Amino acid sequence: MRALGKRIALTVTLCALAGSALAQTAQTGPGGPYGMPLDDNRVYVHILLEQFEYRTGKAAGDLSWGGQAWIGTDANRLWLKTEGVREKDGTIEGGQHELLYSRPISIYFDLQAGLRFDVDSKPGRNWAAFGIQGLAPYFFEVSATTYVSDRGNFAVNFEGSFDLLLTQRLIVQPQLELDLYSKGDPARRIGSGLAEIGTGLRLRYEISRKFAPYIGLSYQRNFGQTRRYASADGEDNGHPLLVIGVRSWF
Repeated sequence: MRALGKRIALTVTLCALAGSALAQTAQTGPGGPYGMPLDDNRVYVHILLEQFEYRTGKAAGDLSWGGQAWIGTDANRLWLKTEGVREKDGTIEGGQHELLYSRPISIYFDLQAGLRFDVDSKPGRNWAAFGIQGLAPYFFEVSATTYVSDRGNFAVNFEGSFDLLLTQRLIVQPQLELDLYSKGDPARRIGSGLAEIGTGLRLRYEISRKFAPYIGLSYQRNFGQTRRYASADGEDNGHPLLVIGVRSWF
């Protein structure tokens, strides 16, 4: 019995010494006590074609696009955003393109600053841009941006969307966007105040996570002087449009 006790005591002592040696090795090794450190300076690239769609109804023949791309690390990113509509007569309307730098200000939101360029068939405009983009409670994707033009005008844009999963592949996405301007711009057919509200409801089927065709409804309404400009130009205003398109990311 004494011999067995001595063997047990010797075994416990050896295990304790071995554990102490392993702990010391882990603390002094290149990875520290928690393993190798993570590389948070790796550069990533992400491209999202959010909307690429054909419109039917009163705007039959129009082709609309909207997308964004970024390159950078978890802390520093360079963004490119673009949207617009190619009408059936070949003219480009609502062409807005942004080049932004962003840094995270919380777990869910990034602060963005940069430039916006209005480039389409109308006279171009240049803007300084400052805003936030991120994920609000209940998984709402939102962005709010303030702009100052080279002519001293101010503008505000707000966008929000939400993905509602009917199944793992069938997803409904409601969307809302509004634009406000401090001054009118007759050359671009924009009035002061609330100029435009755009909404949409799209149902997409994700054949893969990176490719999803969709069908939906899009509704756009102008207000104030912007609406009068649209009426004078014979443009559609306040009628829902059927859209067919595809969403993809890389």
